[in-house]
Amino acid sequence: MRVVFFLAVLIIVALVGYIGITGYFLAHAAVGLLKVGAISTALATAEPPTDPMALGYRGDPTTALALPFQTVTLDMPLGPTEAWLVPAAGPEAGRAIYVHGIAGAREDGYRALSILHEAGWSVLLISYRNDPDAPAAPEGTYGFGLTEWPDLETAVSRMAPTEADRVLVVAESMGGAILGQFLAQSPLAPRVQAVALDSPAVSFGAVIDHLAGQGGKPLPGVIAATARQILPYKTSLPIAEAEVAASFQTFPGPLFLTHGNADRIVPHGPSQALADTRSAPTVTLWTGADHLGSYAEDPAAYRAAFQDFLGRIGG
Repeated sequence: MRVVFFLAVLIIVALVGYIGITGYFLAHAAVGLLKVGAISTALATAEPPTDPMALGYRGDPTTALALPFQTVTLDMPLGPTEAWLVPAAGPEAGRAIYVHGIAGAREDGYRALSILHEAGWSVLLISYRNDPDAPAAPEGTYGFGLTEWPDLETAVSRMAPTEADRVLVVAESMGGAILGQFLAQSPLAPRVQAVALDSPAVSFGAVIDHLAGQGGKPLPGVIAATARQILPYKTSLPIAEAEVAASFQTFPGPLFLTHGNADRIVPHGPSQALADTRSAPTVTLWTGADHLGSYAEDPAAYRAAFQDFLGRIGG
C-alpha cells in the first residue's frame, strides 16, 4: 500500500509540476506576443510582396493603387501621428477608417481600400502607438486594444467631427480588439454607423486557448486556464478585460465579418459565435484560410460579400 500511495503522490506532484511549468511558459509566450518588436522582427525576415493586395506589401496608395492621397497628422494622445487620407474620386458615398492589426501597417488596408474607393468612399488609413511611424508607448507593449482605443477615437473625431456625422470602421486582427474597446468605452462610439472585421481578435483568453491547443501537449484546456491565472503577475495590463465580443454582438449597425478556419493566430470560433448572436444586419464570409487570408483565398467572393455589406449601410 505504501508503494501505491507513494506512486500516486509522485504522479500527482508530476502532474501539478507539468501543468504549472507549461502554463507558465504559455503565459510567457502570450506576453511575448504583446512585446513591441517581437512579431515585427520575425516578419522582417520575409521578402516583401509586390502585390498591393498581399499582406506585407509596403508603398503608399499612389504607388500601390494609383490613387491620390493626402498625408494628414492626427493629434493622438501620445503625440502627432501620420495617416493617409484617400478621398473619394467623385461624390462621397461615405467615410471609412482602416485599423490594422498587431505589428501591421496602413498598407494592410489596401484590400478594403480598393473596394471602398470603387464604391465612392473616402478612406483614412491610420497608424497608432508603437507603429514604426508613430509614438512609442512607454511600457513597450501592445495593449490588445486596452491602450490603443483612444488613438482610434482621434481618427473618428477627424472623420466624423460632429454628432451628426457617421463613419465606417474596418478593423483586422488586433484592430478588432481596438475597435471593440472603442465601442465599449468612447463617447464617440455612436458615430460609428457600420463595422467590417477580418480575422478579429475579440478575446485574448481565446487566443491563449488557441495557442495551448496548437502546442500538441496533453491537457491544453488546463494549461490555458493556468496561464490565465499567471498572466496578471507577468503584465500590468488588465488582460482579463481584453474581451470585446459583446461590443460587436450588441452593435446596432451593419457588420461584415470574415474569418478562416485555418487561422493559426486568432481562433475563428469566437467570430462564428459573435455572428450567431447578432440580430442587426450581418454579412459573413467563412473560408478555409489562415490569418487574414480570406481575400487571397477567393478575391471575388470577398469583394462580393463586402459590396453586399456596403449596400446595407444607410445614408
